[in-house]
Amino acid sequence: MNFLITGGTGFIGSALCIPLLAEKHNIVVLSRSPEKPLSRTRTITSLGQLTDDDAFDVVINLAGEPIANKRWSDHQKKKITNSRIDTTESLIDYFKQTKNKPQLLINGSAIGYYGTNRSNAIIEESTDCDDSFSSQLCQKWEKTALKAETLGIRTCLLRTGVVLGKNGGALSKMLPPFKMGLGGRIGHGEQWMSWIHLDDLVGIILHCIDNDSLKGSINGTSPNPVTNETMTKALGVALKRPTIFPMPELVVTLLMGQMGKELLLAGKRILPRKALDTGYNFKYKTLEDALKNIV
Repeated sequence: MNFLITGGTGFIGSALCIPLLAEKHNIVVLSRSPEKPLSRTRTITSLGQLTDDDAFDVVINLAGEPIANKRWSDHQKKKITNSRIDTTESLIDYFKQTKNKPQLLINGSAIGYYGTNRSNAIIEESTDCDDSFSSQLCQKWEKTALKAETLGIRTCLLRTGVVLGKNGGALSKMLPPFKMGLGGRIGHGEQWMSWIHLDDLVGIILHCIDNDSLKGSINGTSPNPVTNETMTKALGVALKRPTIFPMPELVVTLLMGQMGKELLLAGKRILPRKALDTGYNFKYKTLEDALKNIV
């Protein structure tokens, strides 16, 4: 098949290209980093570079300014939002004008959709949202992507959790202090962390491609979320390092502001109900197995 992947040179996108290329699919990557092209793919920097001869079976939209790289100033919030909405709007415009519309759009989103005040409640795809920044961001992004449905394009909204993998993702920031024995829980440590191994996130994307019944919101998380304290201890065991230096809630708030409150202190206990109900078999069901593979 023919694929268009936005953000295809990123942490998730580059991992996704590996199995697609192994199956001899054709891939066009839309990337802000054309100086880092992936082998056996065609890289473009704008949709305007596509021609009438280009036709895609599947479009996967992963583009967007990283949400956790900088403190959320008003400027950064606007940059995070616009990077997602503008790219998605451009895709919708492209779909409207092209004669050969894709069969499927898989659009990025995040478990931030569900908001911040969830305590121990189990969250599935039908759970509602709130007015936090991360939730509003995901709501706007998903609403824009769903315009593809009016064009007859099956649309999946991939609500991704904390992605664990080598050479990127959440662990790239967690590993350095933990390796030095300076790791510890964040705040009280009881907040839930809904994680997923990178291989399983790629697997769920491929599962969406293969299952025509899947559409709408789909949680991209492991079926076994853990608390921050449990993850802290598991990472310490995997690295054979102590985890005795907690980061108090006050420090998180002072250093990271709203971003720290929403992404680190407000946990969500997510269950990937749709993936499970449609037969996806997770490769890494437990955090211990995932960390053993990665570190």
